[in-house]
Amino acid sequence: MAKTAIALTVNGEAVEALVEPRTLLVHFLREQLNLTGTHIGCDTTHCGACTVDFDGRSVKSCTLFAVQAEGAEIRTIEGMAGADGTLHPLQEGFREMHGLQCGFCTPGMIMRAYRLLQENPRPTEDEIRTGMAGNLCRCTGYQNIVRAIQFAAAKIAGDSLQEAAE
Repeated sequence: MAKTAIALTVNGEAVEALVEPRTLLVHFLREQLNLTGTHIGCDTTHCGACTVDFDGRSVKSCTLFAVQAEGAEIRTIEGMAGADGTLHPLQEGFREMHGLQCGFCTPGMIMRAYRLLQENPRPTEDEIRTGMAGNLCRCTGYQNIVRAIQFAAAKIAGDSLQEAAE
């Protein structure tokens, strides 16, 4: 099958590649760029494990072709931590507030939460639950995921860590 050249930015780095037109973005990220933090869960957009930030919005990368990412700016879970390895407040929140168990959904949850906090830096619990509704977790019961996002929102806003933990 003929391949198509694409150029995009992934986690701040310019990327050029040849892809088959039928290659899904999630497979391109995982197999060609070796960014395996983006998980394949359901292949039907139901679970959200493959969520990435795509030109300033959350997308489920199992439903986009890599060729649709031409010229796009994409951020994956690998692009969340600082260059020095410092965790993003969301990553820290998921760790500190026990927002994960098996961890399979965590990258997609963090990427969706990242965009949610970009759109609404101070979401209420109900706004978090609504904003995260497209991402499923089979382990946690969601309460600690909500707390992790609240922790990150407070930390980003500069609130004390005691307030963030409440």
